[in-house]
Amino acid sequence: MSAPTHLVFTPLQSSQPLHVEVPSTVDLDDVLADVAQSGVSAPAGDVAALTAVVADARERGIDLSVVVLDENPGRDTDLRDLATTVGETEGGTVLVLSPNWMGSYSDSVSRVQLETAQDIAFGDSAASTADRFSHEIVEPGPPWALYTVLLVAIVAIIAAVTFVAKWRREPETEQSGHVESSVQRTVGPTGSA
Repeated sequence: MSAPTHLVFTPLQSSQPLHVEVPSTVDLDDVLADVAQSGVSAPAGDVAALTAVVADARERGIDLSVVVLDENPGRDTDLRDLATTVGETEGGTVLVLSPNWMGSYSDSVSRVQLETAQDIAFGDSAASTADRFSHEIVEPGPPWALYTVLLVAIVAIIAAVTFVAKWRREPETEQSGHVESSVQRTVGPTGSA
């Protein structure tokens, strides 16, 4: 079997909008109506707490909407597609939660910030997850990637300094070893000439 001699990458170009897949168990009209009314589409037991989270986020300048599904869809990417559909209709930032996954969309927050917030947002309830998510996109945590790069750079500098110091000492060690062997040949093994 031979390896390919070259690869050709062609960008996807389409004049049609990107196809999004809304989970089949979701009544999109009901979700959009709930979100338009209160910013929340969720099971009745979660609505009050999520409405408070949405109101708090809006006070801090985030136009947040939250959709909670009772069950996981077939693919986790369906949640992002649902968030995109709701966000393109209602605007703002949309967080969609299912029991094990979440997806998001925003017309004002970068995808990097959204995904970073998603990574650390899981909580004990839909409300705590949405609250952590909204706080993270406003006040992102420490820049761990920057800290990692700085730590690697410091370790590399220390290693380089150690190498240079060892390299500079090496000729002295060789010279002192040469002197010691000359003295032993002159003096002999018993210490007499």
